[in-house]
Amino acid sequence: MAHRPQRTFRRRRADSSDSDGAGEPCAEAGERAAPGPAGDGPPPGGGRAEAAGRARRGRVPRGRGRVWASSRRAAGTGLRAEGGPGGPESGTVDISTDEENGTHHSSESKDDQSSSSDSFSSLEEFSSIVNIPDAAFIQAARRKRELARAQEDYISLDVKHTSTISGIKKNSDEDSESEPDDHENRILFTPKPQTLRQRMADETTTRNEETSEESQEDENQDIWEEQQMRKAVKITEGQDIDLSHSSESQRVKKFDTSISFPLVNLEIIKKRLNTRLTLLQDTHRSHLREYEKYIQDVKSSKSTIQNLENSSNQALNFKFYKSMKIYVGNLIDCLNEKIISIQEIESSMHALLLKQAMTFLKRRQDELKHESAYLQQLSRKAEQSTNGNLAIDEKTQRILEEIASRRAQRRQARELSGNCDHQEGTSSDDELSSSDTTDFQKSQGDILQVHKKIFEDVHDDFCNIQNILLKFQQWREKFPDSYYDAFISLCIPKLLNPLIRVQLIDWNPLKFDSVGLKQLPWFTSIEEFMNSSVEHSKKEDSSDKKILPIVINKTVIPRLTDFVEFIWDPLSTSQTTSLITHCRMILEEHSTSESEVSKGKQDLLKSIVSRIKKAIEDDVFIPLYPKSAIENKTSPHSEFQERQFWSGLKLFGNILLWNGLLPDDTLQELGLGKLLNRYLIIALLNAIPGPDIVKKCNQIAAYLPEKWFENSAMRTSIPELENFIQFLLQSAHKLSRSEFRDEVKEIILILVKVRALNQAESFIEEYHLDHLKSLIKEV
Repeated sequence: MAHRPQRTFRRRRADSSDSDGAGEPCAEAGERAAPGPAGDGPPPGGGRAEAAGRARRGRVPRGRGRVWASSRRAAGTGLRAEGGPGGPESGTVDISTDEENGTHHSSESKDDQSSSSDSFSSLEEFSSIVNIPDAAFIQAARRKRELARAQEDYISLDVKHTSTISGIKKNSDEDSESEPDDHENRILFTPKPQTLRQRMADETTTRNEETSEESQEDENQDIWEEQQMRKAVKITEGQDIDLSHSSESQRVKKFDTSISFPLVNLEIIKKRLNTRLTLLQDTHRSHLREYEKYIQDVKSSKSTIQNLENSSNQALNFKFYKSMKIYVGNLIDCLNEKIISIQEIESSMHALLLKQAMTFLKRRQDELKHESAYLQQLSRKAEQSTNGNLAIDEKTQRILEEIASRRAQRRQARELSGNCDHQEGTSSDDELSSSDTTDFQKSQGDILQVHKKIFEDVHDDFCNIQNILLKFQQWREKFPDSYYDAFISLCIPKLLNPLIRVQLIDWNPLKFDSVGLKQLPWFTSIEEFMNSSVEHSKKEDSSDKKILPIVINKTVIPRLTDFVEFIWDPLSTSQTTSLITHCRMILEEHSTSESEVSKGKQDLLKSIVSRIKKAIEDDVFIPLYPKSAIENKTSPHSEFQERQFWSGLKLFGNILLWNGLLPDDTLQELGLGKLLNRYLIIALLNAIPGPDIVKKCNQIAAYLPEKWFENSAMRTSIPELENFIQFLLQSAHKLSRSEFRDEVKEIILILVKVRALNQAESFIEEYHLDHLKSLIKEV
C-alpha cells in the first residue's frame, strides 16, 4: 500500500536579535552553499549558479541546533593544503540545520550517498570560489558589527566579500552561541528593529519559499491521490482513464477491437425485459397495497374523529366517571376501616358456637364412658354373685342421674307430641341446662348488638348492597362498553364480600329453622342486578351472570366449610338435614359456572367426608354382652346395647342422606364399609333372632339409596352388601324353623329390594315357598 507523502511545513524565518537581516543575501548564500550530510548535494558537474540556487532553496531558520559536517572539514583541509586563504583555525565549515526538517533531509540523503564522488568534486569546485576567512578576520568583523549596532547604524553591503561576510556572520553566531562574552549575556525582551530594506528582503524571500513549497506539496498531494484512486476504482477493460495532474479534460475513449463480448440475441433481450417487467409489476402491486392500507387508516381516523365530535357531552361523561371514581375510592376506604370489626365479630360468634358444640360432644363422650364403666361393674358383680349394693363414685352417680332425667324429659315430650314409635338412642342429646342456655343467649345477644353498630355511622350508599349495585347498574346502562371493559363483574364480589359477611354473622346453617340463602337481602339484590343485566345486555354470555356464583364460592362456601369442620355433629339428624338443604341449593342450583365453584366445592366436600370419618371413629360404640345378659329386654345391658345400636344406625342414615352430593363410592365406603360391616352387622349377629332383628334390617334397607339398585338387569347386589345379605339369609333360615315364620317374607322383600334376586330364588326353592315367587316376578 502506497503511503501518503509527508507534507513539509517550513517555519517562517523569525526575527531574532542576532539575525543579520535581509541585507546579507550573499552571506546567507555562502552559509548554505556547503550542505551537511543530511542536506541535498549539488548535482554532478553543476556550476556556480546552480550551487548558489540550491543554497538559496535550502535556507533554514536561525536559532536551531547545528550539525558539524566532518566530511566538509576534510574538504576544507584539502583546500588549505593547496594554499587556500584560510589558516588552520578556519579549516571547518559549519552547516546550520533545522531539527524539524531532519526527517525530510534524512530521506533525501540517500541520493547523496549514491553519488558521493560527484558531491566531493562539486564541493571542491565550490570551495575554490568561496574564500573562507581566518580567525583575525572574524574578530575584526565582529568588532565592526558590534560598533555598528552601538551606533544604530547598518552594516554596509560589500559584494566583493559576500562569502567572507557570510562566513564571518556564521562563525560569529556560532561563537556567540557556544562561547558568549560577558556583555552578551543580557536577555533581549524585544526583537531588534530592522531597516526597511531588511524587512522587504525578508518578505520577498519568504514569499518565494512559500510559493516553491506549496507547489511541491500540491504536486506530491496530487500524485498520492492519483495512486489511491487507481487502487479504489476497478478499471474495466477497454477504458483508459487518465487521472494525471496535468490532464484536466477527459480524453477520447478508444474502442479496443481485441475485446470479445458475449453473443446477444432477441430471446435473451426479451427474457431480461420480461424479468425487469415482472419486478416492476411486483413493486407496483406492493405500492398499491400500501396505498390501500393508508386509505383505510385515513378513513378510520376520520370516522373516529367524527364519532368523538358527535358523541354526547364529554363534560357530563367526565363528571360521571370522576364521581364513580370518587365513590368507589370512598367505598373501599370505608370497607377497609370496617373489615377489622367484622372479623372480630365473626370470630366471637364462631367461638361461641364452637364452645357449645364442644360442650355437647364432651358430655356425650363422658356419659358413654361412665355408663359403660357402670355396666362393666354390674357384669363383674353378677359373675361374682355378690350381694349388696354396688359402690359408685359421686361423679358417676351424678352423671347417670342427669342422663336419666334428660331421657325422661324427651320421652314425655314425645308422648305429648304423639310420637310413640320412637327408639331410644335415635334422639339427639343436645339439651342444655337452664343456666347454660341463659349464658349462651346472653353472649349471642351481646355479639348481635355489636354487629348492628358496625355500619350505624355509615351512609346507606356505602353499606346497603342494593344501593351499591344501583350505582354500577347506572354505569352499565349509560356506558356499557367501558363497564364491561373494566371487568366490573369481577370487582363486585370483592366489594360486596365484607357486607355479605356481616349479614351472615347470625346465620346458622345447622339450625333446623334457619333462614335460607334465597331469603337473605343480599341474595335477592344480586339476583335483581343479574336479571337486569340479562335484559339490557346484548351478549348471551354476559359476565354479570357469574356474580352470584362467585359470591357464593368466595363468601358462603368458606363459612359453610367452617361449620362442617368445627360445629356440625353428624349424629344430629336435624343439623345434618339442614346442612344438606343449604349445600344442595348451593352446589346444585347455583353451579352454572363449574370452574368458579369447583375449588370451593371440593374443599367443602372434603371437609364433610373428614368429619364423617371422625364421627365413626369417635362416636360409634356398640358393646357385646353375653346372651344371658341381654335376654331380658329390661336389663341395663340390653337397654344400653339397644341405644348404642340405634345411635349407630342413626349415623348410618345421616351418612346416606348425602346421596347426590357425595360420590357413590365415597358413600359406600363410609356407610357400608366402615359402619355397617364393621359395627352394625356384628351387633346383629350377637342379637337373638326375632322380630326385632327383622325390624332393624328393614331400617337398614330403608336408608339405602334407591338409585344404587335402579338397574333392572341386576341379579346380584353391590359387593359392599354381601355381608348384610348373608346375615339376612342366615336369619331367614333360623326364622323358618321357629315360630316367627311370617317374618321370612319380610326378609325376602329386603333381599328383593337390594337386588339379591339370585339368593332370594335359591332360598324360596330350598324351602318350597312358592307363594313368595310372585314377589320376585313383580320386580
